[in-house]
Amino acid sequence: MFWLLSHLRRWGEFVKFSHTIFALPFALASMLVAARERHGWPGWRVFGLILAAMVCARTCAMAFNRIVDREFDKLNPRTAMRHLPTGQISLFSAWTLCVASGLGLIVASYFINHLCFYLSPVALLVACFYSLTKRFTDFSHFYLGLALALAPLGAWLAVQGEFGLPPLILGLTVVAWLVGFDVIYALQDYEFDRKHGLHSLVVRWGPQNALQFAFLSHMVMWGLLALFGLISNFRVAYLAGLIIILLSLLLEHWLARKRSLKWINVAFFRLNALISMVFLTVTIAEVVFPRFRLFR
Repeated sequence: MFWLLSHLRRWGEFVKFSHTIFALPFALASMLVAARERHGWPGWRVFGLILAAMVCARTCAMAFNRIVDREFDKLNPRTAMRHLPTGQISLFSAWTLCVASGLGLIVASYFINHLCFYLSPVALLVACFYSLTKRFTDFSHFYLGLALALAPLGAWLAVQGEFGLPPLILGLTVVAWLVGFDVIYALQDYEFDRKHGLHSLVVRWGPQNALQFAFLSHMVMWGLLALFGLISNFRVAYLAGLIIILLSLLLEHWLARKRSLKWINVAFFRLNALISMVFLTVTIAEVVFPRFRLFR
């Protein structure tokens, strides 16, 4: 049992499974709003398939990222101890996981509906292509944002079977959010990326200018979240969530300006995990209790 848990933990760390908390709440929130006519629950079958598709898509993309970046990871002191550079996981095993999880997404999509199935290879292409963009464009953050934006779009399609305005707004929200915190994350590798010809907005504009752009991107994200709540007819709970999210974003940028590895990791992971969970929580509250009003 201990061996199995240790094995699962190693693979979970390899694909940063804990970071699933970033996109998954937005996918689940999109699912709930799409299924609101059914009292916010699309059924266990659809829920399970959406969850499986999300996990498989992200695992495939992360495994591909680790594979194609392994030589850079070996040279970067911050990433030199990752699983592929140190041999903790073999290249063959990593490719096996990548291909198997990609097939897992396609299979899960097949059982959701025809549209999701037909679009699943496109989703895989977009999700994996991000890992190559750092080699030729400073705007790689936007490609990563687009990859994560597929989560709420896909969840909506799984329930409704067609596109709609709310998931498009939520997708743009995820793009703006991701661009902001990925720029903050890229601060850690500023010198390494410059030296090795890797691209990012931090390399293009310098840390201070890039941070200002990240802040602007997060303010756009917050505005889009407010718009999503408005068109979804959300009220008190969602407003409280927006306030918490705004405060979290302000704290994130205050910490990021310290530019130490410790504080960047706090700003990157903990605060963004809080933002996504707060958003999901207040969305659940609004869907489950749609008639609640502050004043009666």
